[in-house]
Amino acid sequence: MAAADGLDQDIPLFYLPKFWAKCLVGLLSFVCFANSYNGNFVFDDSEAIVNNKDLREETSIGHLWLHDFWGTKLASNASHKSYRPLTVLTFRISYALAGGLHPVGFHVINIILHCIVSVLMLDVFSLLFSGGTCDKRKKLTHVPKAALLSALLFAVHPVHTECVAGIVGRADLLCALFVVLSFLGYSKAQPRSNKEHTSVFWVLFSIVFAAVAMLCKEQGITVLGLNAVFDVFVICKLNMLECIQKVRHRDKTPESFSILKKGLLSRVGFLAAGGICILYVRWSIMGTGPPAFTDVDNPASFAENLVVRVINYNYYYSLNGWLLLCPWWLCFDWSMGCIPLIKSLSDSRIMAPAALWFCLFGLMYQALFSSNGQTRRILTMGLGFLIIPFLPASNLFFRVGFVVAERVLYLPSIGYCMLLTYGYGKICKQLNKKKLVTIVVLGVLTLYPLRCIYRSNQWKSEELLFQSALDVCPLNAKVHYNIGKNLADRGLQVDAIKYYREAIRLNPKYVHAMNNLGNILKERDELYEAEELLSRAVSIQSDFSAAWMNLGIVQNSLKRFEEAEKSYLTAIRYRKKYPDCYYNLGRLYADLNRHMDALNAWRNATFLKPQHSLAWNNMIILLDNTGNLAQAEAIGREALKLLPHDHSITFSLANVLGKAQKYKVCLR
Repeated sequence: MAAADGLDQDIPLFYLPKFWAKCLVGLLSFVCFANSYNGNFVFDDSEAIVNNKDLREETSIGHLWLHDFWGTKLASNASHKSYRPLTVLTFRISYALAGGLHPVGFHVINIILHCIVSVLMLDVFSLLFSGGTCDKRKKLTHVPKAALLSALLFAVHPVHTECVAGIVGRADLLCALFVVLSFLGYSKAQPRSNKEHTSVFWVLFSIVFAAVAMLCKEQGITVLGLNAVFDVFVICKLNMLECIQKVRHRDKTPESFSILKKGLLSRVGFLAAGGICILYVRWSIMGTGPPAFTDVDNPASFAENLVVRVINYNYYYSLNGWLLLCPWWLCFDWSMGCIPLIKSLSDSRIMAPAALWFCLFGLMYQALFSSNGQTRRILTMGLGFLIIPFLPASNLFFRVGFVVAERVLYLPSIGYCMLLTYGYGKICKQLNKKKLVTIVVLGVLTLYPLRCIYRSNQWKSEELLFQSALDVCPLNAKVHYNIGKNLADRGLQVDAIKYYREAIRLNPKYVHAMNNLGNILKERDELYEAEELLSRAVSIQSDFSAAWMNLGIVQNSLKRFEEAEKSYLTAIRYRKKYPDCYYNLGRLYADLNRHMDALNAWRNATFLKPQHSLAWNNMIILLDNTGNLAQAEAIGREALKLLPHDHSITFSLANVLGKAQKYKVCLR
């Protein structure tokens, strides 16, 4: 660890034996997020876990490889194209082990995964700070101080809360785990001496684990780039300054090509070929069509002016950097007006990306042209881990469906922790007051866990999570919408109406808020305003089936039956498998005495959803009222086979049997 010794001498901390260092990192990573173990399913957990049929036993495990992260067929236009079958498989295992939707088991696995990744980061940082080589004697006795400090910063960083406390964050945790294993495996592929050759096994091991990481989350593919950078700048010790000087002097001596004699081309060739194969397979599975996002998801990507797009993308990068530097400003969602677009050069926020790039260019210059080899290696790998895993979220290669997402910073935070530790060591070397700087660092290591604990508590319930977002993003329509939805689910309709109205005010095209508010107003018999809202929703999004159905219900209540029928049929046209809409259409036909049409609609509802109790019961009652007792009895018995404990169906069938004078007939 000779390369790390110089930096360690500048850091006024203590050495720890490797075993106790790992225990300390594991313990702190556990303490930070342990209180999230008894949290509920919140936010995206509802779609990815609670409503995801791929977790159920009745769904073939083979479907996991054909569906996206949310359980939608990849071939569907509605698919998010997020292909993470291994993460969904772990959800399915958690579901089976817990015996259903019990969140404790899901949360415990997330906490354990973060602890494992944090402990493994000790090995990663030891490797990075040592320049890719380790002295066996010291390796067995203690961990470099720089590596320990970086691992501690990673373990307790509050920006990781979303990944650990939010169950869907398991995708990022699993991805990070296999990225780390891929990186550590690749480090073993390097020849230890000139007589040794590249280990093909470890290169292939690295590529396979990169593929596994990508099957957990798309970010995983970036480890191949990290491996290549590590190989070029750490193992082969490429010195850009020397290369430029040799090119200028046209130096063609064999020593000039020594970097190529270390097997670099073959290893990087393997990485490139593996990466191309992985991307090809991934692209083939996903299909050629990219996921469809809207301007509310990522407004900058829809800006017509290229300059506006570039400025705002860079502003987003600076916000991500600020979240790493000062993780007190955390929010579960940053879309829908949370971050207004920068549309003018006079906007003072433009200073943020300018400051970001000033720092990055300064670090890049030192990383490439510093005369100190240790500085070049540490800064290169720190910047590599900071930037390369972030590239899929950068909007550079394709449009992403978010503005800022704390979860995508899990891997880039590795680079941040490394750079922060390096900066701390350099400051200690330059200043005489090492104790003051050390107190600041220890203060950070104290405040970070406290922030993690507090933030983990907010992720325990949707009520706490959504309310916490108001202080960070008061202009975010989705925040107000989610608070309103949470209040409505708890029966607090008056309060819910207030938040839904605010969501619509902030985003006048927020069709889901209009639909939910229209539903509440419908239940409160405020039918005309409900009709206005629902009509506006379907005019904005013509294929919004739920809004069409709810509009039909309101029109039915207003006795405008012909319009209601058109609305129901429109909803069914856009969503063929819509049992609730068929049920409501049947009620409309029953009110119009179109009994056969009503029966057909309800039969469609039960065909699409065999457990649709109301549709079964209405068929029995209608047949009973029209004197078709034998058919009513047959329908009732068919329904009881599917819903043997449904009291309303049992009661209706008993009435039919009573009218048929079958007083002693068994209903089972």
